[in-house]
Amino acid sequence: MSSTGHVEEPKNFAPKTPVKLDPPKSDPITVEELAKCNVALYIDCELTGHMREGKDSSKPTLVAIKGTVFDVTGNASYDPEKGPYRVFAGKDASRALAMSSVKPEDCVAQWEDLPDKEKKVLDEWMTFFSKRYNIVGKVVS
Repeated sequence: MSSTGHVEEPKNFAPKTPVKLDPPKSDPITVEELAKCNVALYIDCELTGHMREGKDSSKPTLVAIKGTVFDVTGNASYDPEKGPYRVFAGKDASRALAMSSVKPEDCVAQWEDLPDKEKKVLDEWMTFFSKRYNIVGKVVS
């Protein structure tokens, strides 16, 4: 109930355009494998070791929240080269999402120590992502 005495309506996280999602997967994805899915600079050739700008198009763009990995490929906002939310790609961005931060140093999995208000924000992000993006796995150590 709000301070005005009205019952607050739950937020509607449904996308404007319905999304057909695959059944969630629980495939194990290591932190290292997750990081490979946001490679704006990557090894072009194992033989030469040259680096080049660009995303390895053979890899999906992944974002993890509370250890659940979402495939956000195709959403330009997470494009590792120029997307405004590229900082989240290839990471468990739980803390940053909870804090509404786009600072690279906040893009870490640690969220348990946050205040309840920020934990609620994180839960809302989890709901938002799960209604729009396929769950492709779980982060493992």
